Amino acid sequence: MSEGYFDGAMPRKTLEYYLAHAASAQWITMSDTLDDDIRVILKLGLKFLGRAAGIWKASEPDDTHFARVRAAAEKIHAADPEIILQACIFEAVYREDLERTPIPPFVFEAFGLPVENRTFRHEDCTMCPGDNMPDIARLETQMWFYYRGRMYIDCGCEAFHMGQIHLYAAKDRGYTAIGRVIEMLRAYGREHARRHKVIFDAHSHSLVVHGRSLLDYNAMPFTRYPVLDRPGEKLVLVREGKSGGGISPEGVYEKALPFLYEYDNWGGRDNWAHAHQSEQELAWNQWWGGDQISWFAYQDEDARNRFLDYTFKWTAVNNPDGFFAFPLMRGLGESFDGQERVYRLNNRSDACPDGFSQEDAAARLLHAGYGKYRALANPSDMLDFGARDVDDPQTGVRLPEKVVLYGSFQPYVGAVANDSNSEITRMYYVGDGTYALSFVMPYAGEYDFGISTWGTLSACVCEDGGLIYSGSGGKSRFTVPQDNTIVKISFTYMTNAIRIEMLS
Repeated sequence: MSEGYFDGAMPRKTLEYYLAHAASAQWITMSDTLDDDIRVILKLGLKFLGRAAGIWKASEPDDTHFARVRAAAEKIHAADPEIILQACIFEAVYREDLERTPIPPFVFEAFGLPVENRTFRHEDCTMCPGDNMPDIARLETQMWFYYRGRMYIDCGCEAFHMGQIHLYAAKDRGYTAIGRVIEMLRAYGREHARRHKVIFDAHSHSLVVHGRSLLDYNAMPFTRYPVLDRPGEKLVLVREGKSGGGISPEGVYEKALPFLYEYDNWGGRDNWAHAHQSEQELAWNQWWGGDQISWFAYQDEDARNRFLDYTFKWTAVNNPDGFFAFPLMRGLGESFDGQERVYRLNNRSDACPDGFSQEDAAARLLHAGYGKYRALANPSDMLDFGARDVDDPQTGVRLPEKVVLYGSFQPYVGAVANDSNSEITRMYYVGDGTYALSFVMPYAGEYDFGISTWGTLSACVCEDGGLIYSGSGGKSRFTVPQDNTIVKISFTYMTNAIRIEMLS
């Protein structure tokens, strides 16, 4: 039986199979290069197509939209019936979309209301008059969300991205309304979805009520830290929070639910900023004056390939519960080069003349998988560094709760150089008096380091088995042989033993 088989239930191992073969495929059901897109999907072995369908602001009537989604879904599933297509229900509602859409009888019936002959009402959906932010605490918004979700299930979608859920649920005390809608869609999916199961994510680190997660996994864009001592618009990724735990929708307690990262889009490249801001201002303005995918697309092909490699390794090492949704398709907005553009992973060809030629690099990473890099991963509970009230069993000496790795390498993992108190490069206690930290170095070269016990400069170590020193000088060095090398440094407190491991 295939690893991707499920029917009515999806154990975590099966869910992770799909997330380990995930891509962000924004509006692929509307793609004018669908045949070539399917070729790439099969070549890469993709099984989960995130953001495959949905609207932010509709460009066509719903009957046309859903017919196109259904036709594309059938074509994709004919190529590979295992593939999960994800639909989106976002934190935006527009008057012209709502008020041209008749409410089907099934919506009134689902909410126990008398059937009316009317369209959706914009003023009954929003947080404030004239606003476009939906308020899920309002019944009309619940009806709109349910309507769209049910229609996408009927089109063949088996997953939902629920957008910035904490924004539109701000007035939903206890998340009762959004919980109701999600459960109504789950119930419909149990009867009518392709494999009697639909799964949910949203931009959230945790959405748990009475110990139970409303979501099957959590999802967020990446967080960045700009690098100013390298030519070009360089940046590195930074750990931010963790994926919360709870009882999963499958009824299993998880200390941390799976987590999906992606390159997000929200407005393209800010050409005004690039024309008028200093390098320092641009560096801290979003992702060098743009959203994530436009920054990525603006790099040259070699740089994009290296950043894909870096992102994949970074995800594997920094969040063992995390997965990376490769950017198969993502909107770039009009500001990228003055016209509406879409980033496409496809190799440039007659079948896809505007491809960005990343498919071979992505295929190598996806076919190799996460396992090799997970071997050096940090612990899954990223916010628990351990060593709380732990004593050395031989001497009774209390081990330090905080141990920090610091030095010239820190800016390349998102920290301040030589910050002996940094939380970003704090080491994890892994048992037997030993602390460890893994990170991905995006650039080859020589770097110095020291180890600060208790997070101060009063008792530091830098040499294997060496003596304690005080102050900021005298650090040891390590050499990174090539870009995107995984480095793991381990330190044993009582013996001052230091071990450096590297994996390219």
